[in-house]
Amino acid sequence: MATKKRSNFSAGSNSSRSSGSSGSSLIPWLGLAAIVILLDQVSKITITKLFAYAESMSVTSFFNLVLVYNKGAAFSFLAAESGWQRYVFTALGLIASAYIIFLLSRHSSQKLFCWALTLIMGGALGNVIDRLMYGHVIDFLDFHYQDIYHFPAFNLADSAIVLGAGLFILDELRRVKK
Repeated sequence: MATKKRSNFSAGSNSSRSSGSSGSSLIPWLGLAAIVILLDQVSKITITKLFAYAESMSVTSFFNLVLVYNKGAAFSFLAAESGWQRYVFTALGLIASAYIIFLLSRHSSQKLFCWALTLIMGGALGNVIDRLMYGHVIDFLDFHYQDIYHFPAFNLADSAIVLGAGLFILDELRRVKK
């Protein structure tokens, strides 16, 4: 009989964890977001120590390292504005991160969904840190096709956001398929 009680208790614990009511299940996701932020910030600090603004180094025939600043959003959207965009994008990043934490706490057992949200949050906060510290986002990854077309420079935070968005779409497609 004691064994049966343990097994019921254990099942109760697991089901509460699946529903997201356990705060401890949030910790791994926040840890992963912290790793994304750390890698992003270390890469940006390194590039700013090694390169002068606009300095470029060819790595392959299609990839350069280059130090550039982005005062706007993706693809330098609104970069030429007077500076208000810094505060708007910072606020959006913080609000989105707070909402993501709420979603992670509610759906911590949905692994792919949480991976997606965590990568998006880590990337968003990495760029928020830049905006708060420097007034712009540091970008340095420059992919190009010969000298004809250069994809806008980006950073590891942007890469995490794109990867997270891809995983989010994949998770949604899998959910709809079921």
